Amino acid sequence: MPGHLQDPSSQWDGRYFDPHQSTERWAELQGPWVPFGPFDQAIDYFQDGSFWIIRAPGHMPGNLCAAARVHGGHWIVLGSDCCHSREIYKGIHDFGYFALPDGRAACLHADVQAARDTIERITIMETVHGAHIAFAHDASWMVAAEDPVLMSLLGERLQAAARERIPFGEVA
Repeated sequence: MPGHLQDPSSQWDGRYFDPHQSTERWAELQGPWVPFGPFDQAIDYFQDGSFWIIRAPGHMPGNLCAAARVHGGHWIVLGSDCCHSREIYKGIHDFGYFALPDGRAACLHADVQAARDTIERITIMETVHGAHIAFAHDASWMVAAEDPVLMSLLGERLQAAARERIPFGEVA
């Protein structure tokens, strides 16, 4: 996107988004898009039922999440940016809203109703289908260390690192 993030004080280096400097070529995912659990559109990525890429609208246009079948037949939903914390997921807190310079209200989710619908579908994956849920910006499952399936994703070394850093507030 020309001009995107060219302000040197920006958190992100605009070169990452410059199509003229890109090193990777991305293509639109080709279907077939089929229903998966409570979701209307998903792709069976390996065509063996083990990993599904799921259309999860709301946060940003084109937002995706995924579901992976792991050891023991357990399912893990990799919730990406569908929800930013367990508190939001459980309804304890609401989405982040803020005021734009012109005074209008804005939200961290581009389509709030679609985001809420996606979260409801993830909730169905957890409560009805028994899936384990991990969101991109939420380490509460790691802090609590109560879900052995999610913790097994970390491996011994990362689990030890998390235990060392949690007391110092470095993981939360």
